[in-house]
Amino acid sequence: MLFDDRRDAGRRLAGRLEYLRDEDVVVVGLPRGGVAVAYEVARALEAPLDVIVVRKLGVPYQPELAFGAIGEDDVQVINNVVVAYTQLTSADMGTVERREREELSRRAERLRRTHPRIPLSGRTVLVVDDGIATGATARAACQVAWAHGAQRVVLAVPVAPRDTLAMLKDEADEVVCLELPTWFGAVGCWYRRFGQVSDAEVTELLRRAAGEVREPQADPAVDPPLRDDEVRVRAGKVELAGHLTVPENPIGMVTFAHGSGSSRHSPRNRYVAAVLNRAGLGTLLFDLLTPEEEIHRALVFDIELLSRRLVEATGWLTRQDDVTGLRIGYFGASTGAAAALRAAADPGVDIAAVVSRGGRPDLAGTALAAVRAPTLLIVGGHDHVVLELNRLAAQAMSCETVLTVVPGATHLFAEPGALEKVAELARDWLVNQLAPAPAADDRSGSTTDTRS
Repeated sequence: MLFDDRRDAGRRLAGRLEYLRDEDVVVVGLPRGGVAVAYEVARALEAPLDVIVVRKLGVPYQPELAFGAIGEDDVQVINNVVVAYTQLTSADMGTVERREREELSRRAERLRRTHPRIPLSGRTVLVVDDGIATGATARAACQVAWAHGAQRVVLAVPVAPRDTLAMLKDEADEVVCLELPTWFGAVGCWYRRFGQVSDAEVTELLRRAAGEVREPQADPAVDPPLRDDEVRVRAGKVELAGHLTVPENPIGMVTFAHGSGSSRHSPRNRYVAAVLNRAGLGTLLFDLLTPEEEIHRALVFDIELLSRRLVEATGWLTRQDDVTGLRIGYFGASTGAAAALRAAADPGVDIAAVVSRGGRPDLAGTALAAVRAPTLLIVGGHDHVVLELNRLAAQAMSCETVLTVVPGATHLFAEPGALEKVAELARDWLVNQLAPAPAADDRSGSTTDTRS
């Protein structure tokens, strides 16, 4: 089973949960992606919708992999298997938890300011997420529900690995899941569209569920994408998993190079890709490493290997029928930005633009001076070390280079509105550079800009 998006998953899940309609149910979604699924479930069951705020505790060098989770009311869950496998120290774990505890408090306070908590005592609490990987956040959410006096807890998700779900049987009275694959990969593998959900979208869904705003009508003028496919990207001797989206009448293509420990399922990159798609840009998100290679930490920082893969993937992209003749740009994050810049300097590819989000361009080394494509460097104002590295990199580049600082943002741009700002900046830069332009086009010179 492959879901079109979270809305589709929520509607299908609601069909399985119809038997709960006559119970005193409160549907609670896990922000952010789980709320979009939970909204459809609550709407179908005619039940109130609330949230249980939890935060994943990600492995420092592989943040998409959770070693645990925390929830409201000081709930903490640790996955000892992941801790042992990754050899995390107590200091490593403590640093991550302190940072995530601050973010959890901030997000919970912000949500509760506009949406007071719905009482759970004595009621059936239906905990909904968009999928389960390690199970840490789902376990934490169930514990929060019990702590608030739930009479019965039902955990419901569209997809989860069979072995993980078996370990969650003791956390809830009942567990409902539509798809139980033996081989799982990641939650995003089971969705055609898996963009990041913003805080603003969560708030809007809660308001809609409370009847404060009307349900928006579909826009018949919006065309479906020409292509929106899972693909296998040939790069040298290996095949890499990817997702190719080509909108109707595309004006250019953007290939993503994700950062260390991340993948094509990165919710941040998927969010940016969705914004680019709406602007008429096609996108290719693909894994720079095979699953076997990802377990070797050294390869995650092998910029030479990653840039070579990016060059080979670009060659594959140019051979796709729907892409012929389109200008191609790169969007790199963290270490992926170094790979993107090094690849852009390769004479074997013709790259029209580069965007770096919280990147480490310094890791591209001497290749910086050979980059010909206009480059936008986006850095968080509170990401002080990386900001200085980007300033030095901008000085080393001879192409058109703009450094833009997003005030108040840290490395992952997790602050309210920060990632949205990144997406807007990237969209405007890439549309301007990739859209068909007059032949006379002087792109020389290097500048530094601190626009917010």
